[in-house]
Amino acid sequence: MASITIRNLDPATKEALRLRAAANNRSMEEEARIIFGALAKPSPAGAPSVTETPAIATAQVGSGILVDKRILLIIGGGIAAYKCLDLIRRLRERGAHVRCVMTRAAEEFITPLSVGALTADTVFTDLFDRQDEHDVGHIRLARQADLIVVAPATADLMAKMAHGLANDLASTVLMAAKAPVLIAPAMNPAMWDHPATRRNRETLAGDGIGFVGPNAGEMAESGEAGYGRMAEPLEIAAAVEALLDNRPRPLAGKTVIVTSGPTHEPIDPVRYIANRSSGKQGHAIAAALAELGATVRLVSGPVTIADPVGVEMVRVESARDMHDAVHQLLPADAAIFAAAVADYRPATEAGDKIKKRDGGIEAVALTENPDILASVGTHDTARPRLVIGFAAETRDLVANAEAKLARKGADFVVANDVSHDSGIGGEGGVMGGDRNRITLVSKGVAERWPEMDKTEVAARIAALVAERLETVTV
Repeated sequence: MASITIRNLDPATKEALRLRAAANNRSMEEEARIIFGALAKPSPAGAPSVTETPAIATAQVGSGILVDKRILLIIGGGIAAYKCLDLIRRLRERGAHVRCVMTRAAEEFITPLSVGALTADTVFTDLFDRQDEHDVGHIRLARQADLIVVAPATADLMAKMAHGLANDLASTVLMAAKAPVLIAPAMNPAMWDHPATRRNRETLAGDGIGFVGPNAGEMAESGEAGYGRMAEPLEIAAAVEALLDNRPRPLAGKTVIVTSGPTHEPIDPVRYIANRSSGKQGHAIAAALAELGATVRLVSGPVTIADPVGVEMVRVESARDMHDAVHQLLPADAAIFAAAVADYRPATEAGDKIKKRDGGIEAVALTENPDILASVGTHDTARPRLVIGFAAETRDLVANAEAKLARKGADFVVANDVSHDSGIGGEGGVMGGDRNRITLVSKGVAERWPEMDKTEVAARIAALVAERLETVTV
């Protein structure tokens, strides 16, 4: 496929494209391809040819929480320091002013020149700099920040913070700080699990230091894996927004269970029955509920997307695993069942891989999986005050959703058309795509919502939960 070069655009259009791409976590080239693809989509047979230009977002990326906020980013000396270049961009496109302090070790991985180019500000590296310290610059840096972010927070930096050491600019600023501090640890798994690091983590948490990550995965060192990878820039940006978010929290004190993603039903040790669910909608709902202050417990099938920030994760594989996990989490104030749970599973799982042979294999007998929504919606003693189900349909959308509502004891059913010719979500449709168009079905009412991004759908559902929990009594 030929590449697309973004040039010869007027500055306003180019900036709008950049913001739209950033909001969708895509490159400008990828965003342009999606726009051109939508323009080239043929009209249905017999329909007049109508060209609808996809809207280019001009609004600020993110929730607006970081507009004019002053973030001091302290960059530690680890291989993950390169991620800070993207983190700076993510914070600035959300409206934040970013200043940076770099340790000497950080300068071994990225340069002050690169950091300064992205922040459009001075990069501070030396505690005894004559120009910056004539007015006690380390105190000024600490006082002028609304939030201090340490990324990557190495084992050395965490130890200095925990024990009150102040022998360089970074540690001195942290000692002088009165603003909240958020750290993104990054180190080898053995270092993360070391008793000294565990003690330092407990000390820092007790001091009110916020943590984001680390994540599990492959390390820079060959053959090393485990917890120790620095959180991704978008995760850190979301954690920064959460720390500085002083909006009303209508769901504070409420507990919500959310299910998300597909389930995998094993045929043999290698193969399984699954579906096309990506988990994007369920994960977005969990994130939106957390933003409103809820304690969110997200039970997720196998997905490849990032965990939402501020959410308790429970990972499962099969429908039976998900059923058991949900019931262990009861009671709760609300439960939202967005997962695409397999209705059936193989009646028996082969102990060995089924070998290919001429004439095919015998039919795989299927048996019904437990109905998670119905088991909670009709629970005698632990039914949440609000139960919301999802219905993925390819025909008779509202009729099927109404039947599901009555049959399974839900208060609402979120019905969405997942057929390939629905025209929703671009190539691949709703399942796996970024957009959705739903019909909210309750007793005697079917409210059709316009097509929108899945994060917007999630925000509306979270607002509905907050409204209903305010009025619904047991």
